[in-house]
Amino acid sequence: MKDGKYKLYAIMIISITLLIITVGFNLLSVQIPKSMKDKNKEPVYFGATYMTMNNPYFEVINDEIRERIESNGDELITMDPALSLKRQISQIRYLITQNVKVIFLNAVDNEGLHEVLEECKEANVKVIAIDTNIKEDEDISCTIVSDNYDAGVQAAKDMMIRKESARILLLRHSQTVSGDQRIQGFVDTIAKHSQYKVVASAECEGQLEKAMPIVDDFLKQGVSFDVVMALNDPSALGALAALQEHQKENVMVYGVDGSPEIKQLISNGKMQGGTVAQSPLTMGKKAVFAAYKLIHKGNVNKETLTNVELITSENIAKYNLEGWQ
Repeated sequence: MKDGKYKLYAIMIISITLLIITVGFNLLSVQIPKSMKDKNKEPVYFGATYMTMNNPYFEVINDEIRERIESNGDELITMDPALSLKRQISQIRYLITQNVKVIFLNAVDNEGLHEVLEECKEANVKVIAIDTNIKEDEDISCTIVSDNYDAGVQAAKDMMIRKESARILLLRHSQTVSGDQRIQGFVDTIAKHSQYKVVASAECEGQLEKAMPIVDDFLKQGVSFDVVMALNDPSALGALAALQEHQKENVMVYGVDGSPEIKQLISNGKMQGGTVAQSPLTMGKKAVFAAYKLIHKGNVNKETLTNVELITSENIAKYNLEGWQ
């Protein structure tokens, strides 16, 4: 009888021991958030300055960067130069004084930052260019951009499939490499096809409130066009607003971004043409990954391209209309 009792106790002890070991291994496998692990560490400071925060695209990139940095127990200082090169230079200098380790930079002007970027180098502040290249790229640790030239190519090819000929209005932002490359990709693709003609072109800085009156003026002047190629979605929205005001419903408009607003219009049949979608979420993720590698002396690619994809009424059903890619 006693032997049976001892055997029962032995089985219970073995079972409890195995349970403790199992729970222990399970606890070890739990991924403790880094911010909890490093709760007592001094935060690392990062800076960001985009050409303008009057563009939801940059807000999405910045939110993605901020979320990832703060989850690591670190901090991000974001500044808005509102399309002023002078203000952006001052902001970069301010960020240097705040002892940031890395600055995420979307340049107002790709040719006007050489001197202040040299100051970053002297202060051992790494600079990551986001969404557009910078001419003085020897001063940049790495560049993370969409394949902007291909965005223009894709829009042009779609237009050529859907229209046998076209009179085209271009909405540009030539001070930025990204905006310039998108338009160049479009223009190069139609170059050998004389039935597709650029009849007008204007600088709008990628802003809705500037694109709308520009298109309105062209329409008032009697300029005839049936396609608008806009460097981004905000300027495409400005063009659409002007066209709606003049009851021009058969003009195809192309933008670049893949914004929720544009996707809704495509889905509702209120926008012919389309948008070439970028992925601000992917861009933000890659930027943060590169930033931490730079801080820890890791190697990063000098340039990273993210793919773009055309969204039209033909494929809109497979996209989330509420959010970004």
